[in-house]
Parts: sequence; C-alpha cells; structure tokens
Amino acid sequence: MTLNRRVLLAAGAAAAAAPAGPVLAQGAAAPWPLLRPPRLKPGDTIGLINPSGAIHERQPYEVTTETLQALGFKVREAPNLRARYGHQAGTAEQRASDVHAMFADPGVHGLLAVTGGSGGNRVLPLLDYAAIRRTPKVLAGFSDVTALINAVHARTGLVTFHAPVGVSEWNAFSVEHLLGAVVEGRALTLRNQPDKSDGLVPKEHRITTLRGGTARGPLVGGNLAVLTSMAGSPYLPSFDGAILFLEEINEYIYRVDRMLSTLKLMGALDRVAGVVIGAFTNCNPGEGYGTLTLDEVFDDWFRPLKVPVYRGAMIGHIKRKFTVPVGLPAEIDADAGTIRFLSPAVA
Repeated sequence: MTLNRRVLLAAGAAAAAAPAGPVLAQGAAAPWPLLRPPRLKPGDTIGLINPSGAIHERQPYEVTTETLQALGFKVREAPNLRARYGHQAGTAEQRASDVHAMFADPGVHGLLAVTGGSGGNRVLPLLDYAAIRRTPKVLAGFSDVTALINAVHARTGLVTFHAPVGVSEWNAFSVEHLLGAVVEGRALTLRNQPDKSDGLVPKEHRITTLRGGTARGPLVGGNLAVLTSMAGSPYLPSFDGAILFLEEINEYIYRVDRMLSTLKLMGALDRVAGVVIGAFTNCNPGEGYGTLTLDEVFDDWFRPLKVPVYRGAMIGHIKRKFTVPVGLPAEIDADAGTIRFLSPAVA
C-alpha cells in the first residue's frame, strides 16, 4: 500500500470518527484559541492542492513546482491535484480528501493552492476541522481560496495565509513578504511600495485614507465575492473587533455595491474595528445607464462606520502582493496606510 493510499485511508477514518467542532452562526466568535502553524524551513515539503478551479494545461504545475524548488522547498502533489470535474479541480469529495491527505501526511509541512477559480465553497462542509487542528500547517492561497482559508481559521483557530497561489507572479516583492511571514517568522509591517515609473509622482499603489486613525484586531477577509457567498454559513470568522481586508477582480461596480450591502445587512460592517481595501482590479461601470464610481461606493459603505479605513493596499489580483495572515492580531494605521503584525504569524 502506498503512502498516499495509507494517508487517504487514515484521513477518511478520522473524518468519520472525529467531531468537526461546534456549528457556529455566521461570523460568531470561535471557541478555539489562536493556533499558529509551525514555521516553514528550507528543505521542507510543500503539498500542492487545488481546492477550487481546474487547470487545463501541464505547464502551470511545472512552473509552480520549479518556483517552490527555487525557493528551497520540496514539492508533493496531492493525489487528485490534476483531477477535473467540469470547471472544478475534481469533485468536492476529491478536493476535500486532498486537503485531509496533505494535513495528515507527516512528510508535508505546508499546503499551497496552485490556483483559485471557483467551487471552493463546496469543499467546506466535507472537511474534518478537528483533524486539521490536530496537525496545524501553513495553508496559503487567495482569490477563491478565500473560502478555504477563512473556514479553516473559523473552525480551528489556525492562522492561515492570504498569499500568492502557485500560478501567481513570484516576483521579489511577493516572495519577500511570503517568506518573511511563513519562514522567517517576522512581525512584519505591510507598507506599499508606490511605483512612479517615469512619472514625477506615483500612480500605482497609492494609499487613500477614507477615515484616519489606528485600530487593532484580528485580520479577516479576502475576496469580496467569495466572502459574501459564505453569508449565513458557519464558515466565516468572527467580525467582532476585526480588521477586515477586501479585494476583488472583474466585477461591475453595481455588483461590488451589492456585495458590500450584503456585508452590511449581515451585520459584519457594524462589528469591525477597521477596514483595509486592497486592489479592485478591472472593476468598472459596465454598459447601460450610469453607475456610482468605486470612490462613491466605498464612501457610502465605509465612511459612516466611524472606524479607520484606507484604500490601495497591495492585496489582491495584482503582480506584487502582500501575504496577509488570516486570524492574526494586527494594527492598521489608516493615515500611513500600513498593517503591522502584533506577533509572528508562525510558531
């Protein structure tokens, strides 16, 4: 019997026997204490998972593997990594079993999603959160992986990472912030690096302060559409006193407005201590009658909250991006446009 086969059988038995933890109302405070994963070390093995969308070519897997090897890691593919079920990377059961297998395998030290896509929500009810908590590891990804990293934190207390996926652009900026968080274990301060290119003043990665001040709280958030798709479920972290960070791509502005109204109606916006707005890439008015601008939408929903809010953080579907630990206590300064970890994100 192969190692992967043994790991899958063990994970399946654990899922059948172990309790998944209490079922919580949406955004309710979790009963689990904060759990930091062990830091990664050079030579550690990263398990590749695809919890959401399928990849239809071989090259992204090759590039992901070579990238991680260049960073000094070994790589192990989850058993169903290259599966496909429609637009999804295998059935929900296959994807959940891969998460279980990589967390259960003692030779795997961290998990990285190769891509985002869609379909991650289907996996959440199938996961054995108690088993995940017993073997904490770095879990990283972004975009649709927002569902997985928030659910795992909400149901286990484990700090997870809104970070590049395998197919992201692994430039020096992104690599520095990822390794600083998960390998070096530094209490980082995330500060934009504005890019003025040949201009007299920067145009890229500018900070806009909507409401000044500082605030402290655990970081929660990610992709706006994915977060709002989880409304009403027990897989959202608590918003009470949290620092909410948001990013989005390819959504018309009226849809962004509707998603933010969902966060308001579910009570999330009224409970946060501060807000960090990342990149809203290619979010435009669309066709037809006029629309509000993104500036107006953000003003409408965030200025009345009377908490620190700033816009422009290097989070989201952009080339250079921060690694943001979900669940880690942090302090934001909305005037300076910074996020400061109050402790290392890894043990």
